[in-house]
Amino acid sequence: MLVCEAGQDTPHGKVPDVILDSYPGTAYLDTRFHWTDLKVTTQIVSHNNPNEDRPPLRKYEQARVLGGGSSINGQLANRGAPSDFSEWVSRGAKGWDWESVLPYFKKVERDMDFEGPLHGKEGRIPVRRIFPDLWNGYSKGAAAAFKQAGFEYLPDQNGEFKDGYFPITSSNAYERRVSAAIGYLDPGTRLRKNLTISTNTQVQELLFEGTKCVGVKALVDGRQTEFRANEVIVSSGAIHSPAHLMRAGIGPAMHLKDMGIDVRANLPGVGQRLMDHPSIACAAFIKPEARINEYTRRHIQVALRYSSEIGGAPQGDMFIAAVAKSAWHAVGEQIGSMIVFVNKTYSETGQVKLSSADWRAEPTVEFNLLSDKRDLDRLVDGFRRMALMHAMPSMRDVTSTPFPASYSDKVKQIGVINNKNKFLTNVMAKLLDGPEPLRRILIEKLIMEGVTVDEAVHDDEKAEDFVRRSTVGVWHASCTCRMGADDDPMAVTGNTGRVRDVQGLRVVDASIFPVVPCANTNFPTLMTAEKISGAILTQA
Repeated sequence: MLVCEAGQDTPHGKVPDVILDSYPGTAYLDTRFHWTDLKVTTQIVSHNNPNEDRPPLRKYEQARVLGGGSSINGQLANRGAPSDFSEWVSRGAKGWDWESVLPYFKKVERDMDFEGPLHGKEGRIPVRRIFPDLWNGYSKGAAAAFKQAGFEYLPDQNGEFKDGYFPITSSNAYERRVSAAIGYLDPGTRLRKNLTISTNTQVQELLFEGTKCVGVKALVDGRQTEFRANEVIVSSGAIHSPAHLMRAGIGPAMHLKDMGIDVRANLPGVGQRLMDHPSIACAAFIKPEARINEYTRRHIQVALRYSSEIGGAPQGDMFIAAVAKSAWHAVGEQIGSMIVFVNKTYSETGQVKLSSADWRAEPTVEFNLLSDKRDLDRLVDGFRRMALMHAMPSMRDVTSTPFPASYSDKVKQIGVINNKNKFLTNVMAKLLDGPEPLRRILIEKLIMEGVTVDEAVHDDEKAEDFVRRSTVGVWHASCTCRMGADDDPMAVTGNTGRVRDVQGLRVVDASIFPVVPCANTNFPTLMTAEKISGAILTQA
């Protein structure tokens, strides 16, 4: 078995400190570990009106390091709703119902807190929670607001799937991240004679003989190399996996011809129906005594799952995470955010298309978040719920100056890790800890994006405009190589990841999800890999 990874290795004893860090805000901004040229649009792109201005491009961090997204993500370890997997089956992914996937979720994890029929105890990835007695003041204030809003406390997020607030589950042990690479490629596994790990290896091309994939062409430390294989598995994520397929002539025939690529298999669904969870935030200044404590660097300790009861949405279709630290720098330690995302999104008109047949060129990525108005309406409602929570005594005790937050370009610029930003944020942090009138002016002039909480709560037009402009995804790109039934013209893969109309090729990552589940995508992706690994061992 050969594993090819474009980024660097992370062997035991040599995992970079920023990856091991229990706080993930440095790893996912470290340019060593992601595709730095990738930019996407999140707002709706109109293809019917060519004169309409295209939405702005945004950076969209996708991992370029062994372990993929699990090496830089927020370390959240949730599974999704049982109803998600019923929908997978209804969309043609036979054998992916809740009862069929639960054993593989359990196989992934080593739950350090709970036992019972819903939990695994021997998996490669530890799961833990920080319980209320050790929460920082901001997290305790958010939890009290959730309780006052009428929600019950659930000690186990991955227990019964129902509404309530809970200690967030994380793929973390003893204050250290455990990525897929750390958990699965441990020193003992690396000694296997049938395993070779080739890092700094960028795949340029899938090699075919007729319609059978027989290997890959790659650059290994800058040297061109060919690897031959009985079977090739593409696991490059929902943006780059469809790009690999399309460059190999597998995809929508018209688009491939436009790119000058010979059509090997006309699969219209490749790159189509890209999904992510649309999100928005309400932030506030955290009073000094309520900030991150010394016990843990985990910045998300409590979250809320609730039901919007809009448009026939299932239970638990919305999610709020209380984030006690918004960035790595001194100002980030002073700003907390309630981030609400649409757990069950109906927007699935996004797409990935090639910008060029050149393997070096990043694809064109259009998420088209909020293409379904139910998502827009729920985010407007979700923002207003968060604003009301910030007005509750428990939140006023630990925060002040709430404001609508946006992951804007200026926020991203100050988030780049360098000495200049460290100096600037240290200065601004001292000012923010000064008199309240000065703090309010600084937040309004330097952080806010032109709309106040009061306007977003009481003015429908301003609220919708803010949400449309400021909604971003949460790095849960999915569904561009969907599993489906043989008679589904938009299905790209079968229920074991095999690519249709070719041989010797599978895709195994979040791109094969029929729909994005009500969860962060890390654990559903690991579950998918475990399940398809079992199918490969039985030659399915």
